[in-house]
Amino acid sequence: MDDEQRRAPYVRQWVAYLDEGVVPFSTPGHKQGRGAPPEFCAVFGSRALQLDIPHDGGTYDSHLTSDPLEEAERLAARLWRARDAVFLVNGSTTGNLAALLTLGRPGRPIVVTRAMHKSLLAGLVLGGARPVYVVPEVHCESGMLLDVAPESVEQALAAHPDATAVAVVSPTYTGVTSDLPRLAAICHERGVPFFVDEAWGPHLPFHPELPPAAIPSGADLAVTSLHKLAGALTQTALLLIAGQLVDPARLRAAVAMVQTTSPAAFLYASLDATRRRLALEGEQLLARTLELAERARAALAAIPGLRVLGPEIIADRPGAGFDRTRLVVDVQGLGLTGLEAKRRLRRDHGVAAEMADLVSVVCLLTLGDAPETIEALVHAFTALAREQGAQRRDTAVSGLAALLRATGPIVAGAPQVLTPREAFFASTERVPLARAVDRIAAEPITPYPPGIPVVAPGEAIRREVVEFLETGIAAGMRFNGASDPTLATVLVVQE
Repeated sequence: MDDEQRRAPYVRQWVAYLDEGVVPFSTPGHKQGRGAPPEFCAVFGSRALQLDIPHDGGTYDSHLTSDPLEEAERLAARLWRARDAVFLVNGSTTGNLAALLTLGRPGRPIVVTRAMHKSLLAGLVLGGARPVYVVPEVHCESGMLLDVAPESVEQALAAHPDATAVAVVSPTYTGVTSDLPRLAAICHERGVPFFVDEAWGPHLPFHPELPPAAIPSGADLAVTSLHKLAGALTQTALLLIAGQLVDPARLRAAVAMVQTTSPAAFLYASLDATRRRLALEGEQLLARTLELAERARAALAAIPGLRVLGPEIIADRPGAGFDRTRLVVDVQGLGLTGLEAKRRLRRDHGVAAEMADLVSVVCLLTLGDAPETIEALVHAFTALAREQGAQRRDTAVSGLAALLRATGPIVAGAPQVLTPREAFFASTERVPLARAVDRIAAEPITPYPPGIPVVAPGEAIRREVVEFLETGIAAGMRFNGASDPTLATVLVVQE
């Protein structure tokens, strides 16, 4: 390990602000907590509010000889084996928006996975690129999205030789990684930049038993969320640049357009501290996490009615990988939807899962887990199975499961009639969901989580998508992006 990684320059300068005894006549207006609501101070803590300072004028000011952010980003770039790194404080969403603004061109094709996060779709709307969608494989039993086949990217680039970039998501929300070295090679043979939304993989570089990370695998650009699985505060992420196909100056200009102009210093400090911890202890901490994950996987699989999906789902997918810190628990055998199981785990047993769909519940294991958290998780699922009792063999979920398997064709999308930007800015009208079949969507409709749009602006809405949405509504699925969150009506392009 590089001895430089023992340093945390941003953390040092952030804490030094208090030692200076500064009397602020600047933002934030709560003035080190003195102007904050008393009940918030009591809960949050006075020292925490004293350190809620801005970057400009706080941690960094004109009287300082160097900007600690530049040094902290340089250390992060070295640790992630990148040429440059940008600290993000609006999550990986910022990185996805900036990436598509940098790599896309209005009206030009860009090859992008259809199983994209909604922020990538927003980047298409903002930048005006014309998406050429590639569709990931689908696990036939669970409906889980798998990897993006290299062959599909090859075919897309062959059909669209003027594509400006390729963008994929790896790992998926449920832990499946694509064959990134092969995808990078395909892109670079054609001189095309390769971007990976690696929001769910900040920990991948730090243990040999985890799938390969994006930058070491040849990606030119990657975004990764340290807040999700690596121990940093909510909203923190990294944008990593490698190779020579991405212009760092253009990328930083794009970040400046979409990221707040008032970044909180404590978020930058959290990124710096987390980078140092991963450098010093990452492999050791992740070894413990992986051990706990295997213990949890075995205990949950022993509960009648549960099935825990794991690396076996990609056994026949050469080059694909699986992040074993992800627990995907199929609850069909309990006669429940994943949505209902997630609600009951939280309401009745005090366990909060990350996400659920019509079939499964997904739980994340991270550096913050310990034997007692695993015990609580297993106890909660055991109690849930016991409560179901004789209903365990109920097959009421099977119809929902069959519909969820239609995720494959749903994510494939209907024929794209307009670009997302053209549809977003078109004249629109509102119609009942049942009457939206074959109409061109003017807004995204996104089950959240996982945040993958089943309807994207510019696509014709297919009948099976409407049926999926109607079933999801009945099962309590939550949707994001639609202007009518009940989905009683949807926005379509005016005929």
